[in-house]
Amino acid sequence: MEDEEIRPAGAADVPVVRDVIDAAFRPYIERIGQVPQPMKEDHAANVAAGKVFVTGDPVIGLVVVEAFADHLFLDTVAVHPCAHGRGVGRRLLRFVDAHARALGLPEVRLYTNAMMWENQRIYPKYGYALVERRGDGPYDRLHYRKRLL
Repeated sequence: MEDEEIRPAGAADVPVVRDVIDAAFRPYIERIGQVPQPMKEDHAANVAAGKVFVTGDPVIGLVVVEAFADHLFLDTVAVHPCAHGRGVGRRLLRFVDAHARALGLPEVRLYTNAMMWENQRIYPKYGYALVERRGDGPYDRLHYRKRLL
């Protein structure tokens, strides 16, 4: 698993991108009382824009990122439940750091729903610092950032 490639998603990956995101986020629907934002995204558009990177054959994990002038925004990290505990998320997060550095960006930013408390334990372990808690429409979000050296 450690050596498995992380590659840009292609048009043929769109159905599996949708499937992995749905499988990863579906358990949160009841907890947060609505469909999580990643499940509502236009996956085909994100893939076409070069924002989606996948790993596994078949695909078991992915990230959706977007570069801005001063940071890389980590929109989504999704690991299929069948691959939990295999280091996929850790590899994807390391990839995001390397991708930001390759683009010459000094930090990575992300947010997570406040009701996804597992993430509140995970992100700090990977160097992310909580910046603020802010409502965004129907979502209560915790915003994090990681400064890269």
